[in-house]
Amino acid sequence: MSIETEASSLSNALVVLGAAGIVIPAFARFRITPVIGFILVGLLVGPSGLGALVGDYPWLRHITIRSPEDIALFGEFGIILLLFSIGLELSFRRLWQLRKLVFGVGAAELLISGAILGGLLYMIGTLSPPAAFGLGIALALSSTALVLPIAGTKSAVGQASFSMLLFEDLAIVPIIFVLGAFAPSAGGDNAELLLTTLWQGALVVAALAIGGWFLLPRIFAQAARAKDPELFLAASLLVVIVAALATATVGLSPIVGALLAGLMIAETEYHGEVEAITAPFKGLALGVFLISVGMGLNLKTIAGQWPALVAAVVGVVAIKAIVTATMLRFSGSASRGTAAEVGLLMASPSETTLIVLATAFQAQLISRQTAEFWQLVTAIGLTITPLLARIGHDIARRIEMSNVEAEADDTPPKRTVVIGFGRVGRIVAELLREHQRPYIAVDADIDAVAQARRDGFIVRYADVARPGSLDKLGIEGADAVVLTMDDPVQQLRMTRQLRRKHPDLPIISRARGADHAAALYQAGATDAVPETLESSLQLAEAVLIDLGVAMGPVIASIHDVRAKMRHDIMTKSHLDREPRIRRVRSTPAPAGEES
Repeated sequence: MSIETEASSLSNALVVLGAAGIVIPAFARFRITPVIGFILVGLLVGPSGLGALVGDYPWLRHITIRSPEDIALFGEFGIILLLFSIGLELSFRRLWQLRKLVFGVGAAELLISGAILGGLLYMIGTLSPPAAFGLGIALALSSTALVLPIAGTKSAVGQASFSMLLFEDLAIVPIIFVLGAFAPSAGGDNAELLLTTLWQGALVVAALAIGGWFLLPRIFAQAARAKDPELFLAASLLVVIVAALATATVGLSPIVGALLAGLMIAETEYHGEVEAITAPFKGLALGVFLISVGMGLNLKTIAGQWPALVAAVVGVVAIKAIVTATMLRFSGSASRGTAAEVGLLMASPSETTLIVLATAFQAQLISRQTAEFWQLVTAIGLTITPLLARIGHDIARRIEMSNVEAEADDTPPKRTVVIGFGRVGRIVAELLREHQRPYIAVDADIDAVAQARRDGFIVRYADVARPGSLDKLGIEGADAVVLTMDDPVQQLRMTRQLRRKHPDLPIISRARGADHAAALYQAGATDAVPETLESSLQLAEAVLIDLGVAMGPVIASIHDVRAKMRHDIMTKSHLDREPRIRRVRSTPAPAGEES
């Protein structure tokens, strides 16, 4: 028997690793999220796929997984690692800044969505009020495991999504206890048990935070001194597992402990190394969870009940999307485009919906048939989450960009025009905004423009390569024009056009190197900044100092290189002045300190 169990475990591992090796590269090639690929693999190798043919073809048992429970543990570990990695990207200060979204918008979204869904289920079905309430709250939950990898946590969409998901993860324990209290056989001690869990949970969280504050730097310092990647990985996994077990022991969700572990490590200097070393495990374990979701899809049941399933999925998605978007707009937490995108991204049920459904069934609030139907709705909703994310992104882009060329321009006529809004243009705009200098930026990438506008930048869509497009930017009243595009030919052409039409206009352009800078000066640029010069000089300066060369000779050499570059550009462009090639240096480190 043990040999058969071991063989089954090896077969499951073969299926999972084979899926990861095939799905991730294949879907990445076509720029499709691997989420769909893992779910399809689960459907293919699960009990309703090839697993149903094992009786006729015994050899299929080596490439199928007979039950989702066989890999459920690995899927749960994947979600724990996901929340841990999210914690690594955050900090306690940033979490405090999101408190309005977490406990305001997050609470309102969950309660209102649950109330509407529960009310509709009560009116159209034969469910009791507690059963309808339980189903409504279960369906109002959204998927942490899928939403956050898609949205991240740093963009406006990611911050709003993460805040609401965090509240849902914190609310899962009270939800389960309330459902237990509604059970026909429930005693009167559920409220007392809930209060016990909450104070014990608060005590454990405080103990983990205080212990982590003092112990984590020492633990990772010892691992770093050993210079052993395996020891560093072991320490990271130990911290995650201990934190998850500690919160799970007192009745809280283990993902709360995982998130807390990530937050604590994020406050140390080792968070980058921990994030890099645990990333492969997170992706693989999350893939296992998605395979288990696909295994929960039964094609025969879907074919037999497809009208009801379609109506249920559409209804849940529509209600949650509308409520979420409305809450974000009503609270003033997001623009119209961001609210629409977050609404659709959060519209599907969650993996925790399955937990709440199981709790409601065990409490005898809903029948097995009802639980299985809504479990199938949840699995379908999880499957279409990437599609909803894509639709939401497209809708948000259209909302943000609708009538952009015709909308009123709120910036004053005396402003800086930044042409090109990649990483260089964004930095220029950030500094102009910080120093309260009016500006407007333009870019020909509509996705980049929509994202920049969601991030609060003043950016408009314009393809400057089209004839006459420059005339619509109001350059005649501009203080200066900054060219940050990475197309050298287009920069030269635009510099000539601008100088010919506006002889006194300051034109500052990004240059590839000395030759390109010289050509830009000849074309009429006021200043041309070679992007490769300073990075090369800073690299050379760091190398020489690390090799023991004194700071004085190094700085002198750097000045000589800059002087030679200025002379070359002056000679090639026939300038009658020196080009401005210099660097604002920070104060040198005191002697004895590392530079």
